[in-house]
Amino acid sequence: MKTTNVADAVLKAALDLFSTQGYATTSVQQIVESAGVTKGAMYHYFQSKDDLLFAIYDRMLTLQKRRLDEIVTQGGATIDVVRAVCVDVVETSIDLLPEGTVFFRSMHMLTPDRHQEVTSRRREYHDEFAALIAQGQAEGVVRTDVPRSVLIAHFYSDVHYLSYWYSPSGPETKSEVANQLADLFLRSITVEDR
Repeated sequence: MKTTNVADAVLKAALDLFSTQGYATTSVQQIVESAGVTKGAMYHYFQSKDDLLFAIYDRMLTLQKRRLDEIVTQGGATIDVVRAVCVDVVETSIDLLPEGTVFFRSMHMLTPDRHQEVTSRRREYHDEFAALIAQGQAEGVVRTDVPRSVLIAHFYSDVHYLSYWYSPSGPETKSEVANQLADLFLRSITVEDR
């Protein structure tokens, strides 16, 4: 097995086990057996289960922040940018459903330093999204009668619970769900006379 494949195999095995049986109840032995590698090979890339848990979060956070930055950089009408971001975060969350499952069920188990880093990186994403909502409010297209934090929480509560109810084998595709959730959100936040 090539060296990069060892790291990938270990991470995939950890993700599968963490998402199905939980982080706390998964042993390093189970991970290496599932990955088909030795403990020594695993420890060459990951010093601990915490490293594996953080690597799962890092992948998800890096992808979604990069996508957010790309969408914002492309520009356009603020409300269209907000919509594109909403669709993207739902689609990428569905693509990374096992990662999301682990993220929301096990984040509190990270070491304090890693927990702080994940929190800080989530805050960067949140602040950039909040700036879009603020821009829409300044333009008069997004309602101001509800606190901005409530508007944002309204959308992300749906995203955070995707791993609890969305099934790729269900009747709606990820794009259908993403567009439906984005439409519902935009209808709830835009000024009525639009």
